[in-house]
Amino acid sequence: MHSTAKQNGARWWGWLSARSLRGRLVLGLAFTWVLLVAVVLAMAWHLGKNMVQETSLSHLRYETGMLADEITHQVQSRTTALEHVAEIAEGLTSRESLQRRLEHNNALLEWFERLIVTGPEGRVKASWPLIGAAADGGNSLDIADRAYFRMIKGTRHAHVSEPFIGRASRIPMVLIGVPRWDANGDFAGIVGGAMSLRSSGLFARLARQQGGNGSYVSIFTASGKLLYHPDRDQIMSRITDVSANPNLPLAMSGWEGDAVGKLFSGQPGLQSYAQVWPAGWVVGRFMTLDQAQLPLADFIQRLWWIWVLMALWMMPLLWWVLGRMLKVLQHLETQIGEVGHGRRESIDLTSDVDEFQEIATTFNAVEAERKTLLTSLQEREAFLNAILDATPLGMFVADFDGEFTYMNPALLQVLGLASTTTTSQWLEYVHPDDRDGTHDMWRHSLATNNEFLRQLRFVRPDGAVLWLEVHARVVMLSRGGFSLGFVGTMKDITQRREDEALARWEAEHDPLTGLLNRRGFDRRLGEAFAEFQKTSTPSALLLFDLDHFKPINDEGGHALGDEMLRRIGQIVAWEVRRSDHVARQGGDEFAVLLPSCTLSQAEKIADSLRLAVSDISVASEGREYHVTLSLGVTTFSDSDQTVEEALSRADAASYEAKARGRNAVVVSLPDDNDHTAMLFD
Repeated sequence: MHSTAKQNGARWWGWLSARSLRGRLVLGLAFTWVLLVAVVLAMAWHLGKNMVQETSLSHLRYETGMLADEITHQVQSRTTALEHVAEIAEGLTSRESLQRRLEHNNALLEWFERLIVTGPEGRVKASWPLIGAAADGGNSLDIADRAYFRMIKGTRHAHVSEPFIGRASRIPMVLIGVPRWDANGDFAGIVGGAMSLRSSGLFARLARQQGGNGSYVSIFTASGKLLYHPDRDQIMSRITDVSANPNLPLAMSGWEGDAVGKLFSGQPGLQSYAQVWPAGWVVGRFMTLDQAQLPLADFIQRLWWIWVLMALWMMPLLWWVLGRMLKVLQHLETQIGEVGHGRRESIDLTSDVDEFQEIATTFNAVEAERKTLLTSLQEREAFLNAILDATPLGMFVADFDGEFTYMNPALLQVLGLASTTTTSQWLEYVHPDDRDGTHDMWRHSLATNNEFLRQLRFVRPDGAVLWLEVHARVVMLSRGGFSLGFVGTMKDITQRREDEALARWEAEHDPLTGLLNRRGFDRRLGEAFAEFQKTSTPSALLLFDLDHFKPINDEGGHALGDEMLRRIGQIVAWEVRRSDHVARQGGDEFAVLLPSCTLSQAEKIADSLRLAVSDISVASEGREYHVTLSLGVTTFSDSDQTVEEALSRADAASYEAKARGRNAVVVSLPDDNDHTAMLFD
């Protein structure tokens, strides 16, 4: 009987000491762990759901109120700033004085994309930065038909507009407007500030309130138009389907509070609303029930530590059993340590456990490969350092915090910097006009691991300005896709930029006179015609050739003719306005484009050109030569379909001036076959 019991014990111990490590550990721990964790988790889930929901609702209510107060303060601060501008602009009526007043408030551009001042009839009298035609002194923008202007004019109070898409920037914006008064206390227009919904700082705090995929903040108007949403594609869209969430129409009507119900996505969740009264906006804070239950994980984690304490209480009993089974690990640990300190080449482990034998074999293979790679890496590192130090191309290495860790001698020589220069110090030498864009793009590349490619101006410590082309990209390991840092090059492209600028100038200018050539003139003429079709900005066109020019070439030679052409080009360029475009289209044919010029003004300019050119002379072999002008003048017409129609009118008028005896100005009116001519002896 004693022998049978001994055999059964041996069989039982043999089953426990199976050759699989998993089998040895599962027998001692699986049943206790599964039973204990299942009970603890069930209790935690049952007790924690209601508590978590109430806590989350209270938290949402607090956050929503804080956000509404913050945005209300932002709107009121901007409104107060505009009211201050309106006060100091009181009594100012001229466009120039209002423009100067706006420019003195340049600091407001930290809050606003653009500032405007209108007259009582709704026409913009000043803007900063300048808007469109206002920058050229032309007709200003008329906003009398805008809802916000009519609202401010009617109520005589500050007003926040419905969101709109900016005409030039194409980004979502709102406008805060306040009334302004004249010296008699009558309505004199508005002072308005346009704010970007993305970059004005109005919703800067909201990005920090996004708790995860199921927790977000949304801001919308009382009319249901979204001003802020974590999905930027939703901004400016309108909330149309409110049937799934009956709390939305209540919030848009002015209700404040919290509730449990379906969210925009149709998922069940928690929601809280607060009003931004000065702007008529609603702040909504939403959280799915799944997200709300995340705090329950903390509670479960606390129970986990209870389980750990229980496990520690059981440890003395398990220690003896596991110590016998895993004693071989001590030998493995000792041999690994000896390999690490170089006292052993490989692991030589004797064990009847298959997993331990596989670990020893794998470790020995990895150690052999590591030594081979380490030797190769050291050789490559020495080789790379030699190449970087010797290459004439400027190169640098940066870590993932954006700090330069290496700049080769060629780069330091080009930049005139010391090898200890940090990234922040390097950015200080970037030209002020390029610095912000370079810094933002560099931070974006660091955050997204995208390559950095930019051309920028760099001011050396000695004052010389260089054009640099900076190209950096992430270096990835060939295995596993791990990145090591940024490696980049910097090229001095100053000469190339200068050559490109010269080539662009030569492509559109006449080499003899320095005036525009036909190509350059046609481009500016097309731009002026497009502006006329868009804004009805008037522009005039002068075409003329030289009377009695052929004898100069035939008798005095082409050099004398070229001298006459150069003098005429100088005189014509001197006589016209700086904003006008003068071109030599070939031979003795010239053209002048007068942007923002009426027909009567163009006629006066044409006559001044005629008089000025008539005083020019060149001499050769005792003979003096003079030329006169036959000028054709016209303006763009609403009936013109193409710019060629205006060119044709001016050309025909020029020929008619020559036919009427030369030295004349002929004005060709659009849609009129009769030409007005000024003839001179």
